[in-house]
Amino acid sequence: MAIQSAALDFQADGRPLTVKGMDAAASAIGVGLAELWAVVRVETRGWGFLADRRPHTLYERHVFYRLTGARLKKCPPEISCSKPGGYLGGAREYDRLTRALAFDRPAALSSTSWGIGQVMGFHAESLGFADVEEMVADMVASEDGQLGAMARFVVGQKLDRALRDHHWAGFARGYNGVSFAKNHYDEKLRWEYADLVANGLPDLRLRAAQLRLLYRGFEPGPIDGMMGNLTRTALRRFQAQEGLTVSGEVDDATEARLSVNTRGRQRRPRPPSANRGRPAPRASRSR
Repeated sequence: MAIQSAALDFQADGRPLTVKGMDAAASAIGVGLAELWAVVRVETRGWGFLADRRPHTLYERHVFYRLTGARLKKCPPEISCSKPGGYLGGAREYDRLTRALAFDRPAALSSTSWGIGQVMGFHAESLGFADVEEMVADMVASEDGQLGAMARFVVGQKLDRALRDHHWAGFARGYNGVSFAKNHYDEKLRWEYADLVANGLPDLRLRAAQLRLLYRGFEPGPIDGMMGNLTRTALRRFQAQEGLTVSGEVDDATEARLSVNTRGRQRRPRPPSANRGRPAPRASRSR
């Protein structure tokens, strides 16, 4: 029961990105939406929540070790170690986080990167939060909250100019760490930005529908704001199930029905398909 209770700490409505949230983040950094989307796509493939509405996370055992020092001698190495590693990925990162919570909750939350921008919890106070608990509450509530924290991090670390100037290597070094080239982080940023300029920005209304379809256990494909066969099929299945006009489009009635809070009665979720032809990004390790 303790593990289940800890998991519930990180589940809420999982509200999708909005135009207001995107515009506020872009304005705070002083960049266009394409630059902002490029970072988001590389960090988390473009969306901030798992299918069960918990934020994307990555637990960093070496940060936990640094924050707790030598006082937790009985802590297993997969939870506390001087070297990075032990990553499980996806929802399984919460298994490691939950175990760390039992030893030191503030340190565990601070040792985890959160949401659409994968910002580390130990930055909470520098980002304007009272503490890491308040930051995590924002990460759990909405993608707008996640993106706002990312924007403040970029500005606080003085990476805004590099992003504006498309100095991808300089931005990657500051955001992803000195080993950014090993992950081709700068190349992925350049690729994503070029793709966005050539093919257009995500449709936020469609993207919100995709995310809510994912929550309900349908398979909309990547949460990318682009209509593909998987998304259209998922919409048709949802519309048929709900007695709506089966159009395969996000009309007003479908959007309204998808927006209804269904926590506790959604179908068993399945993971979304991989990105269509994009290089597989990796979450940051060193921030």
